[in-house]
Order: sequence, then C-alpha cells, then structure tokens
Amino acid sequence: MKTRVITAVIALIVFIPTILLGGTLLELVAAVLAVIAMSEVVLMRKKLFVSFEAIVSMIGVFLMTLPSGIWKQWNAWLPVGLQFSSLLYIFVLLMLFHTVVSRNHFSFEDAGVFTLAMMYIGMGFHFLVQAREAGISVIFFGMLIVWITDSGAYMIGRKIGKTPLAPRLSPNKTWEGSIGGTVVAVVVMTIYAYFFPQVYSLPVMILIILILSIAGQFGDLIESGLKRYYKVKDSGNILPGHGGILDRFDSMIIVMPILYLLGGVL
Repeated sequence: MKTRVITAVIALIVFIPTILLGGTLLELVAAVLAVIAMSEVVLMRKKLFVSFEAIVSMIGVFLMTLPSGIWKQWNAWLPVGLQFSSLLYIFVLLMLFHTVVSRNHFSFEDAGVFTLAMMYIGMGFHFLVQAREAGISVIFFGMLIVWITDSGAYMIGRKIGKTPLAPRLSPNKTWEGSIGGTVVAVVVMTIYAYFFPQVYSLPVMILIILILSIAGQFGDLIESGLKRYYKVKDSGNILPGHGGILDRFDSMIIVMPILYLLGGVL
C-alpha cells in the first residue's frame, strides 16, 4: 500500500502540471504513454519488442495520438492519397502483408489484435489531447468523472458490496459499488458542470456524466478481460503498486473518445 501511495503521489505531481501546461508537452507525454501501453499489449501477446509487428504498431499508435491540428498542417503537403485516415490504413496493410511474408507465423488473428490495439490506445490518448485543447475545464471534466466513479465504486463496494458485477472479469467489483460510484460521480460532476459550464445545458450534461461514468467502468472491465485472456495480473510493471499504463488509463481511453462523440470536445 505504501508503494502504491508513493507512486500515485509522484504520478500526480508529474501529470497534473503536464495537463495544466498542455500544448507540445502534453502531446509528447500522451504519445509516449500510448507507445508504452502498446508495448504492454505486445508483451502480453508474447511478441518481441524488436519484431516487425511491434515496431509498426508502436509507430502507428504514436501517429494516431498526435492532435488534429498537426495532421491539418501535414495534410497541406501530403499527397492527396496520403491523408490522415489513409496513412493510418497503411499500417493495417503492413500488418496484413506481414501475415504473408511471415508465412502465417504472424497470423490474421495477430494482425487483428495489433490493429485493434492501435485504434483502442491511439484514439484514446488522441482524444485526451483534444480534450485539453478544447479547454482545461473540459479535460478535467472527463478525468474527474473517471476518478470519482472509480473512488466512489471502491469505497461503496467495500462497505456494502455483495453482488458480483462481472466475476469472470473482475471478481472484486460489485453492482452496489458500480451503481454507488456512478451516483457519486453524477452528484459531484453536476456541481462541477454548474460552476464550470460545458458545451450543453446542465440537464444534457447530467445525462453525459451518467453515460461517461458507466463507459469508464466498461473501460476498466475491457482491460480486465484483456488481462484475464492473457493470464496476467497487470498489463505491465512500469508503475510500482499500480501495474502498467493500460491499468491506469483503461477508463480514460474509453471516456475521452465517447466525450468527443457526444460533442463534449469540439
């Protein structure tokens, strides 16, 4: 527990100023975190970091994390056929071509795993950066929903939790904790949205808070399922007492894209 607390304090001391400063620093940090998270998938898949698929996926996830503004600048001089979406598809093609060159030692299933991981991680961190560009209150809106839901679910679950939520994925999570965490998040973040108005009116933002709180818990369970499938306790060990980057950002990289899809990040 002591190691966990110390790691959390150090991480916050580094991460919060990065969020406050934003700009190039946050873009670089987000890209690095995305690459590390992708490397955790590579490790769980039992592939070498120097393998073709690992290198391609890490470059791909780095590019996907870059903010939209950079791509708009690049699109001015890129050939018409190499715009953002088509450029990313090249990485998908490289994965598919690799199944042939490797004589199926790198399978179609492997290609699917790495491609999905690039999308899952890359777009998650991309919209984290976009949320900061939309405004400091916007990114904290998304982050606080995740943190408050997680903390509320943990505390309430410990006190009154009895009914397993998803025992095959995360045995310690309960329906009571899940519902309690969402209720706490809705109450606290409604107050936040009142004092720091977001894109929509307060009633609409309450609905968005509810959706994002539930989505964040799905993000946690998605990553839990990933770990159970690969039979690992944590996605990595870069954060002592906390595991890997995916362990810490699993909810965030689901919440931020959904916040964008709901129009909360313009």
